Amino acid sequence: MTTTWGPGAAWPELHDAQRAVLAALIAGGSQPRADIARALALSRTSLTRITRELIELGFVTVGETSRRPTRGRPVELIDLVPASAHFVGVKLTGDALYAVVTDLASQVVASKETDLAERDAASVVALISRTAHELLNGLDRPSAIGVCLAGDVEVVDGDQCIVDSAFLGWEGPVPLARLIAEASGLPATVSNDVNALTAAHHWFGAGVGTRSLVVVGVGAGIGTGIVIENRLVTGAHGRQGKIGHIFVPARGTRRCALGHTGCANALVTMPGIAENAGRTLKEYPAVLAAARAGDPDALLAFEEASMALGAIVAHFINVLDPEKVVVTGEGIDMVELAPARLRAALADRLDPRASREIPVDVQPFAFDQYAWGAAITAIRRQFGATV
Repeated sequence: MTTTWGPGAAWPELHDAQRAVLAALIAGGSQPRADIARALALSRTSLTRITRELIELGFVTVGETSRRPTRGRPVELIDLVPASAHFVGVKLTGDALYAVVTDLASQVVASKETDLAERDAASVVALISRTAHELLNGLDRPSAIGVCLAGDVEVVDGDQCIVDSAFLGWEGPVPLARLIAEASGLPATVSNDVNALTAAHHWFGAGVGTRSLVVVGVGAGIGTGIVIENRLVTGAHGRQGKIGHIFVPARGTRRCALGHTGCANALVTMPGIAENAGRTLKEYPAVLAAARAGDPDALLAFEEASMALGAIVAHFINVLDPEKVVVTGEGIDMVELAPARLRAALADRLDPRASREIPVDVQPFAFDQYAWGAAITAIRRQFGATV
């Protein structure tokens, strides 16, 4: 299904200065003209012209005046209009689609969860397109779609392609972004799910204000996203952040797919924890309940996972010296159950000269946050950011 959106509804062509002003308002909220001009090295005349253009496009308004703490004339604030554009974010798993719509300020205004009855690419693309149109119906300026999943994304012949997705079982490069754009009539971007979450935290979440950030995502697998000098690291082949087979100082009986018994996949992930407690992944909720009740085997599996996670975080601090580390995901229960083991591993593994002031921020998680992250990648693409 290809749809032509209504006249004037599409995201307009913006020049660099217009994008810069909008990005400043998205990141920093309402600001005086003088502050924006100073931060972007724009003359007041140029900023006045750009502001007028953005007002005509509906992206900004001139807000109330605000008095500075010191004496002087009140200053006029430029305000973002969040509802001036809307973006769809989609998270794909092997059996479900999670979708949200955000406004230009990243606030979720609609959401939907749908079973993935068919996993072939054509069926998935059609479902994404239908879901996007349903959620965007009646909203101003539907602008773009972002999709994320646990898998490798690589540019092949100019197309963003899924080159590996174990959960969906696709073989060979699948030009998912182009297929979604053709089906929906909206620009589309595709990314790894942890990278999408990292981009979201950098602009709108726990990493706001940092120039360097590491996000560790723990669930059925484990991965990391890295921001350096305000740019998301994407690697030469789109496969950065793969830490599943780092060997860590903890014990366990589970073997990963490569036969390791001491790697992150075997210890920190939900399958690893469940199997190290003598259960299967489907029994992870039961293992968690048993650990909370004091069962020694279940509790030991979480304690070992917490030690391994602490060692992984210490590695990143030692190597990258980031401003902040965020730990999140559906599988971070070990932090609640064994926080002392995490702290002990950090203390043991940090280089003596490494900064011990770097905050490790454990963020609560809901699964639709991946979809939120995918919507943020779509917003970032509109501003030319690497995602």
